[in-house]
Amino acid sequence: MGLVTPVGTSAAAVLAAMCEGRSGLAAPAAGHALDGCLEVAGFSPPIDPESVLPGPQARTVDRSIVMALRAAEDALADAGIEVGRDVDPYRIAVIVSNVGGSATLEQQVLSRAARGRLGVSPYLLAGVLPNMGAAHIAIRHGIRGYSSSIGTACAAGAQSIGEAARLLRADEADVVVCGCSEAPLHPTFADAFGNARALARGWAKDPGGASRPFDRRRNGLVLGEGAGVLVLERLAHADARGAGGYAAVLGWGATNDAHHIMTPRADGEGAATCLRRALADADLAPGDIGYLNAHGTGTRLGDLAEAAAVRTVFGEHGPPVSATKAVTGHLLGASGAVEAAVTAAALGRGLLPPTHNLQDPDPGCALDHVRGAPRATRAEAAVSTSFGFGGHNVSLVLGAPATRRVRRA
Repeated sequence: MGLVTPVGTSAAAVLAAMCEGRSGLAAPAAGHALDGCLEVAGFSPPIDPESVLPGPQARTVDRSIVMALRAAEDALADAGIEVGRDVDPYRIAVIVSNVGGSATLEQQVLSRAARGRLGVSPYLLAGVLPNMGAAHIAIRHGIRGYSSSIGTACAAGAQSIGEAARLLRADEADVVVCGCSEAPLHPTFADAFGNARALARGWAKDPGGASRPFDRRRNGLVLGEGAGVLVLERLAHADARGAGGYAAVLGWGATNDAHHIMTPRADGEGAATCLRRALADADLAPGDIGYLNAHGTGTRLGDLAEAAAVRTVFGEHGPPVSATKAVTGHLLGASGAVEAAVTAAALGRGLLPPTHNLQDPDPGCALDHVRGAPRATRAEAAVSTSFGFGGHNVSLVLGAPATRRVRRA
């Protein structure tokens, strides 16, 4: 697993931040491009582009691609995989998604407005197309198998993991590098979310309190940037090289609300069907699930719809629930990959993190919320949910690793 988040660069770091109630949210610094556009955001650490790309290329790519490359490099190193040595280049795939290089595109539009045609870089397309994260990872590591990028908005990271599992089941690959990277912290994106009244407001003096999934005082999401990349591997292939797994992808499901481009169905029916499909794919019953890592953005309608879906599937006494976005902010498509990694870490540690800022749960979001302090668990299976603009729903079911060697984050 390789992560880039506002609270650390590993699943263990993100889990620790949640367990300690340590927020990664902050107000933009004075003079920052976002100063005046939004009150609070989740800023990930800077990465030197030349640490992951040759000099000329490093100057032409969007930050989202740089973060994707860093997370992929860390994930492959964590897995102990060198392409050509540990896996046939044509038997390793890459499915890494992002929304596209929106910040770089904005810069180039401004440059063109100021300087005309000559203000546009000839490398613009290579720096902003949404497939370029996957392409750069493939080129850097010599990955010659299946390659793709998924564009399902905030469900993209989770869906990349599901599609990776599909490739492995079909024996079309032995290893898949999968996940998502997002860098939405620039004025146009911030203004779009702000004008849609989707951002948390009134938290300038308390940035760490802005993201409040399921809390009565929630009033919007907090934009964040980051990346999450996981290495999935067929069991036989992992055992043959003596690799240890953090978790197993037991099943997944995907549906569409077919309701509205930006808001979910109030009854959560599409999300509930997605959860049921994921459980059926994993051959598990609702009672087998011991933890649910919620999408939990902190928007009023989104949290209500998700809570309704969870109650529909699991009943009034469902599994313990917590939400990572309370400390990281909403990393858009990357959040699903980061949250899958955190879910794997929580299962491995036997420790469920609480939802930060959940001080006064909304009665309409009644669930078994983990609040205040971590909760010990012996859960053997968990669900991570992701939902995106356009009505996309994705649920992943994770369980204990079946590899002979077992790792803990």
